Amino acid sequence: MQRKAVVLYSSGLDSTTCMAIARVDGFVPYAISFSYGQRHNFELSVARQNAKRIGAAEHLVVEFDLRLMGGSALTADIEVPKDGVGSDIPVTYVPARNTIFLSFALGWAEVLGTSDIYIGVNALDYSGYPDCRPEYIEAYEKMANLATRAGVEGTSQFKIHTPLISMSKADIIRRGVELGVDYALTHSCYDPTPEGVSCGQCDSCRLRLKGFAEAGLSDPLTYLKTAV
Repeated sequence: MQRKAVVLYSSGLDSTTCMAIARVDGFVPYAISFSYGQRHNFELSVARQNAKRIGAAEHLVVEFDLRLMGGSALTADIEVPKDGVGSDIPVTYVPARNTIFLSFALGWAEVLGTSDIYIGVNALDYSGYPDCRPEYIEAYEKMANLATRAGVEGTSQFKIHTPLISMSKADIIRRGVELGVDYALTHSCYDPTPEGVSCGQCDSCRLRLKGFAEAGLSDPLTYLKTAV
């Protein structure tokens, strides 16, 4: 019998590749996505359309509203920057987002009877978010085993899998292509048009386009405008 794994899935390039890796690792993916008040809600429609198509046994969409707190260009009336990835933590950082996401994933994993969670965080080609770093994942995993019935009773030892964490975006794309990932079924843009056309200039678009260029491949998505 194949083991289950909860996979955090946004429909983005990284999370889609992460789900493919979970399958290759021998897990049946249970995809979890979040409607958290994000301005770029088109990603959620792509996730709903494609989660099972790309291999998820089930797809759970959790709804809550981080617009109540704001503080991010993704949840408040703050302009999404289009001037390239800088050295500081950008305004597209959503306070506590991965901590909240992982908490829901942890709860679902315990209900499903699995101790495995996959998240496509990356600490190499990324925007500098503090909740994408290895030390954060290590600390969260320790907490997960202290804060759950399964962990306390010793029936499970939770493991947060981060297969992409030390990979370049180009290497992630190459790995996904090896695994048959159709990147036309993904969406990465922070500021798409209402029709879902990617802007081509936000941090996420820039990192994605850079990854495809360095991998020597063409991105199958359409862009409104690409950064020069």
